[in-house]
Amino acid sequence: MNAKAKLLSGIVANPRQVRFASACKAAEMLGFVHKGGAGSHHAFARSGEPTGLNFQNRGGFIPPYQARQLIAMIEKYGDKP
Repeated sequence: MNAKAKLLSGIVANPRQVRFASACKAAEMLGFVHKGGAGSHHAFARSGEPTGLNFQNRGGFIPPYQARQLIAMIEKYGDKP
């Protein structure tokens, strides 16, 4: 299992304990680009995808609802190079 697959499968397996840094890295692996943010928020967008990702750093982790949004994008784009 390569590093990308390991990271993405770990997020899917445990959505309540997704580290902020891992979420940001996963979004970039899926083709999303960091578009900025203020304070503890980081926003990501992908060309051709109407739904963006927004992660909030809460003690080093992201909230579970943001993890579910990330998992939806993993299911949509995770198997694409």
